[in-house]
Amino acid sequence: MPSHGQEALTVNARVVEALPNSLFKVELLAQQRGQATVHAAGSAALVRLLPGDQVVVELMPYDPTRGRIVRRTE
Repeated sequence: MPSHGQEALTVNARVVEALPNSLFKVELLAQQRGQATVHAAGSAALVRLLPGDQVVVELMPYDPTRGRIVRRTE
């Protein structure tokens, strides 16, 4: 998702809430805990995420409250 030479920030997160249209609210597990609204990228398996699932998220460099779920972690 890099845009205009900027790199996306990859962080670990936990799904807090499933929203309509394949959007999810996640809690970021980095030093500065916060929340972001993200969408599932690609795999249909990501659409079946449940609250509490651990995921890897790419945050947009220009808006760290938006991003996409790259994969689920175990």
